[in-house]
Amino acid sequence: MFVLLGSNGQITSRLARLLLAAGHPVRVVGRNAGALAPLARAGAEVAAGDAADAAFLERAFAGAKAAYTMIPPCYGEDDMRSAQDRIGAAIARALGQAGVPRVVNLSSMGAELAQGTGPIEALHAQEQRLQALRGVDLLHLRPGAFMENLLPGAAVAATAGVLPGMEAPDAAIPMVATRDIAAVAARELATPRHRGVLLLHASRHVTMREAAELLGAAIGRPGLAYVQSAPAEGKAALRAHGFSASAADQIEALARWLSTAPLASASVAPVEVQPTTMEAFAREVFAPAYGRLAVGVA
Repeated sequence: MFVLLGSNGQITSRLARLLLAAGHPVRVVGRNAGALAPLARAGAEVAAGDAADAAFLERAFAGAKAAYTMIPPCYGEDDMRSAQDRIGAAIARALGQAGVPRVVNLSSMGAELAQGTGPIEALHAQEQRLQALRGVDLLHLRPGAFMENLLPGAAVAATAGVLPGMEAPDAAIPMVATRDIAAVAARELATPRHRGVLLLHASRHVTMREAAELLGAAIGRPGLAYVQSAPAEGKAALRAHGFSASAADQIEALARWLSTAPLASASVAPVEVQPTTMEAFAREVFAPAYGRLAVGVA
């Protein structure tokens, strides 16, 4: 049995389907059983409950051959870091109590740093918690920035004709598509190759200015401009989309780190270069999302 946390997310839902398609038994763990219904119909067992409840998680992990763990972003929490720490501590305790032998943990590039990375600081703390567990074959996946984080910009591109963001326009950022992360996680659960830390990113690091150009070419807007938001403006936009003030501050700190220092974290551990390029993401993921929005705007 493979037990997967975060099963409503863009990585875990794909991971579950990959494992199910290969004939593996899968238990998906999330807060809402209704939201997990599509995976249940696909053949997964469902465990619904509070990810900060260690007793619930211990039951969910029972009998697991391996587990995929992650801390949800907690964007709506008044104190995002405290919420992340509560969940992380519950996960670590439950894994230890259940005696799960293999754990693939979703972390992030930059998690070797204790400070200055916004929400990645909580992932650094979680790596330390999990490494303290005895008898666990542990792998931390540290992907670069998700290409899918650019998808909210499709709405602004459709209405205002620009791609917004808080990162500096010419800072090279390691990025990766979530479908590639899911594929690596599935492999590492079913046929483990790595332990310790594995970095994941596409073959070329991309600046936000370059990303805008590539996305623009894919949606028929050549020369799409990237516009860097001032911190106050960027955080106000996040608050308008349901982020707490705490989460908005964390995202500002992350953008500041991505604007200045991410490349130093791209070589601190073994790297597995992933196949999805920004060009492919633009064509296959961003352009369809933009197309759906553009129809509504027209």
